[in-house]
Parts: sequence; structure tokens; C-alpha cells
Amino acid sequence: MRIALGLEYDGAAFCGWQTQPGGCGVQDHLERALAKFVASPVETTAAGRTDAGVHASAQVVHFDSPVERDENSWVRGTNSHLDESARVLWARTVPGDFHARFSALSRTYRYLLLDDPVAPAILRRRVGWYHKALDVAAMQEGARTLLGEHDFSAFRDAQCQAKSPVRQLQAVEVERRGVLVVFTFRANAFLHHMIRNVVGSLVYVGAGKQAPAWMGELLASKDRRLAAPTFMPDGLYLAGVEYDRAFGLPQFRAQALLEAP
Repeated sequence: MRIALGLEYDGAAFCGWQTQPGGCGVQDHLERALAKFVASPVETTAAGRTDAGVHASAQVVHFDSPVERDENSWVRGTNSHLDESARVLWARTVPGDFHARFSALSRTYRYLLLDDPVAPAILRRRVGWYHKALDVAAMQEGARTLLGEHDFSAFRDAQCQAKSPVRQLQAVEVERRGVLVVFTFRANAFLHHMIRNVVGSLVYVGAGKQAPAWMGELLASKDRRLAAPTFMPDGLYLAGVEYDRAFGLPQFRAQALLEAP
């Protein structure tokens, strides 16, 4: 029996999604909770391997269960053993050919940024921060040059293990929502640190350090050394994973911080 789970978690409490020798990954915590619930080892696969400090409001995982449980029991039983910084929101029985990673049609990430002279306290580790107001229109203009299928080597981490640097960026938005600047990216997949590297470069544009056209120049250069430093992980959220509707996966519950007012 293959089960899909929908999760949310506070990335500040973990060392990233992927299992680590010290057991500090979200995957480690989830698999320990599942193993306690079913009294048997369980291996999980996620839609996206979020980095240390990166949050998720819409992570999807799958695993093959050695036992039968009803869907509500998977939620309540797993959460009873799970660290309080992570929660299973829903469970669904899915066909054996469903794969959390390879069945995904697209992934959506959002980056929340406070551009204010004073660093955040209540929102610390929940949003990124830049010390002065940014030009949102300039960042939006620069971001539009990244739309479509491109070689994103200029925004790729040196340790990225992806076989190809080519990705299709299907949507990108930069908008102001209250005191925050919200960046939204949707693509078939992303390279390691790609979003944080793009955000860092867009902040240079918004701060007036570079013109919007610089983003296209960086893309064409394929040279990571020319782009801005990798931006902090604090404000990055895995906010959506799209699958064929035939799988019947539920919507994730509303996240006030990530949804439009």
C-alpha cells in the first residue's frame, strides 16, 4: 500500500529535509515517527529536498506501508510521535506508480523578505531581511527575463548534483504585501540554491546596485561568480507541489503568511 502525506514544517528546527548521520533532517524525524506508529522501518521520498533553514507549507512525501491504517489514523498517529515543528496535514492512499518527486508537474516556492532598517524579531527565521526599502518594480522587471527554459548555471550552487542546469521557470512574481516583499517562483524543478541565488541578485537590482537588465546578462553568462551571494534561507518556503488531478491529493490548508490578503 503506497501512502502520500502532506506536511508542513519550520525549517529552522531541522538541518534540511534529507536524512543526515546525526538524525537532524525532517526525513529522519518523520521516518522515526512513522516507524513508531507502525512498529516497522519506513523509508520516505519527498517532492523537494529543502535545505537547512528552509520551511515548507506544502511538502509531499510518499512511502510504502507494511500495514493498513485509515487515512485519518496516519495523520493523528504520526503526529503523536513527530517533533512539534513538523506536522502531517493529510494522508491519501495512492496508486503504486505515484512518486512524490517524479510525478510532480511543478513546484512553487515563495520567499518572504522584510526590507526595513530594523531586523525582524517576531518574524526572525520566518522571513529574510534587507536593511533598506527595495524597488519592487525594478525587481519584477529583472525577474521577467528569467521566464522560460534556460541554462541556470549562473544561479547554481557549486555543490549542485543535478545532471543538467536547464530548468523551465514557468512563473515568477515580485510584489509587495504589507511590510513584506514576496517573491513567487514556479518551475518544473529547481537547482540547488537556485532560488536563493536569484533572490540575492534581485535584491541587488532592487537596491539600485544593478539595472534590471543585469539579470538577463547573468543568465546568458552562465557564470555563478558574477551573480550576487546566496541569500539567507530564512524566508524561503516550499509553498506548493502540483500533480495530476487523477491522484486526488487534497489542497493544503491556508497559510496566512503565504496567501494573498
